[in-house]
Amino acid sequence: MTLSGDVGTSTQRERSIPVLETKRLTLRAPRHEDVKAIAVLANDRRIAENTTRIPHPYRLADAEEFVANVNLRDGEACFVLMLDGTLIGACGIEGAELGYWLGAGYWGHGFMTEAARAVIDYAFGDLRHETLQSGARVTNPASRRVLEKCAFQWTGVRLTRIRAIHSAAPVDRFRLDRGLWLSLKAWGRVRRVA
Repeated sequence: MTLSGDVGTSTQRERSIPVLETKRLTLRAPRHEDVKAIAVLANDRRIAENTTRIPHPYRLADAEEFVANVNLRDGEACFVLMLDGTLIGACGIEGAELGYWLGAGYWGHGFMTEAARAVIDYAFGDLRHETLQSGARVTNPASRRVLEKCAFQWTGVRLTRIRAIHSAAPVDRFRLDRGLWLSLKAWGRVRRVA
């Protein structure tokens, strides 16, 4: 494939993923120029150990691979979270699974709940999902609170492979269906800007 083909594919993917704005954040498709910021933020053992697929250490090559391969499949929508022009994390839908991570310096300010709600609205509204699922390691109560604040209901615990620890760990599993989401839409509007 030629370089111009790669650039065109990337630009086309970026155009297919909308830009979403919340009260404090802008969510958009990852771009090549985000690679360094993603690598710096995601290279934190605390983040990697609480996600299924982020390796540790997380190198520049991992971020390049992520950006090159994200948002390729139908029904997949991955967004980077921008706060005043600074990348602070990522949130997205793959299949019917909500996944996310946030740079440690931004924990405890409600950013992930705000971003997750925007992505959930996009998943139910634009992608037409009927049900979403997600998980949080049992040792990660902050992630569990994000899901609970987004109205996800606990469904049980299962062992899940965690790449960064090279083993499985117990993960609380959650589910949110369209009917419950519709009844709780009062959590605020997301404005689609592109």
